[in-house]
Amino acid sequence: MNKKMLQFTKLDQQNPPKRDTGKRKGDFKEIYDDFINDKAKDQSSRCSQCGVPFCQIHCPLSNNIPDWLKLTAEGRLKEAYEISQSTNNMPEVCGRICPQDRLCEGNCVIEQSGHGTVTIGSVEKYITDTAWEKGWIKPHKINREINQSVAVIGAGPAGMACAEELRKSGYQVTIYDRYDRPGGLLIYGIPNFKLEKFVVERRTKLLRDSGIKFVQNFEVGKNKTLDELKKNHDAVLIATGVYKPREIEIPGSDLKNIFPAMDFLTASNRKGLGDKVELFENGTLNSEGKNIVVIGGGDTAMDCVRTAIRQNAKSVKCLYRRDKKNMPGSAREVGNAEEEGVEFVWLTSPKSFLGDSKVTGVEVNKMQLGEPDSSGRRRPVVEENTEYKINADMVIKSLGFDPENIPKLFNAKELSVSRWGTIKIDLRTMQTNLEGVFAAGDIVRGASLVVWDIRDGRDAAIQIEKYLKNKIKKEKKIKAA
Repeated sequence: MNKKMLQFTKLDQQNPPKRDTGKRKGDFKEIYDDFINDKAKDQSSRCSQCGVPFCQIHCPLSNNIPDWLKLTAEGRLKEAYEISQSTNNMPEVCGRICPQDRLCEGNCVIEQSGHGTVTIGSVEKYITDTAWEKGWIKPHKINREINQSVAVIGAGPAGMACAEELRKSGYQVTIYDRYDRPGGLLIYGIPNFKLEKFVVERRTKLLRDSGIKFVQNFEVGKNKTLDELKKNHDAVLIATGVYKPREIEIPGSDLKNIFPAMDFLTASNRKGLGDKVELFENGTLNSEGKNIVVIGGGDTAMDCVRTAIRQNAKSVKCLYRRDKKNMPGSAREVGNAEEEGVEFVWLTSPKSFLGDSKVTGVEVNKMQLGEPDSSGRRRPVVEENTEYKINADMVIKSLGFDPENIPKLFNAKELSVSRWGTIKIDLRTMQTNLEGVFAAGDIVRGASLVVWDIRDGRDAAIQIEKYLKNKIKKEKKIKAA
């Protein structure tokens, strides 16, 4: 065992320092400072180099975490980056936004033994940011251009990961996306204080420089049907993600100033990108001076409450029907929100929205946790006669996302979907019921994590390449006959 490792008995866990709470509430910059080189080495050296690396096992990408931690501890950063990027198309993104406390770090062996987890996410971010700074990350050089093309619908993590892997193999790839910028939720859904946009933009530039084509403001079904894309390309991947907000059916839902989370976040992110956003400028989607109530307990809800704080809201409350322990979002993000002044109202569920034309408050019930449901989580139960009012000038609904009606949108009624609206695929081949049409990411598995989207995109690339190679073989047989 390398003498540089197993330092967890001598060195305490240390994360990169957070920016001062008062300062970070006043802007949208990322809240964590960078590791300096010696700190990254020290924290990497705490790794115990487990025989069974549970960090790797619990990473959806099966990242070779112990290997690149060891290389970082030894100061071999270029090699560390090469190992890191070999399994991950966006390590600098995952280092910033993955819920490590639920994945790699939460399953770290030394964390279980009470020594504090290795700070895997921060080291991952440090390695990749250093690689960008040093100029180690270059566009892919294609040794052999293959005369086959793939259409990727959706410029989010799944689509871009698949496109990059196929391009590295020499295929011609075009990404079609309905928004004006590539990145999907990475651009418009995640705030800058978690993921500054230059991080995404330099990654998409790398893909462009590698020969991947991007077609923005393109809607399948309007600009071209799915069938037309099939005729123009040898294979198609659907990686649209899920954007339809889940609704809450209670009285007063039609009142003004009640918005889905993505409307609120997109307006804020567009403003940060320098766009003219009328609904923000006129105050409709601006929290300044308002009592804000966010309903939900996931990571998107945390993005909303922390955005509202930075927009100088008068007050920010987050309503969640379970307790803190049973919250689905990252515990780290909840902690950051609490530090910044968000008030969490646990075990509380909205009963109705109050107001005449626009919302003025939320009538809520207190809840208690009953028996576990089918998922194993304790079911929230309403406590009788516990209603009370919470003032609200704006309500943001963050209740999750469902798939849009893809067969209807794409003018492809024959495309099979599940009873939840997600696209059905053959789990072995990732192909839909339509020949040459594949699907990956949230549009298949439902709303999930960026790291799972990247994994799905990489897996799709493998299956598409197999399909395209078989397609050539079949064409050769037909010609020979």
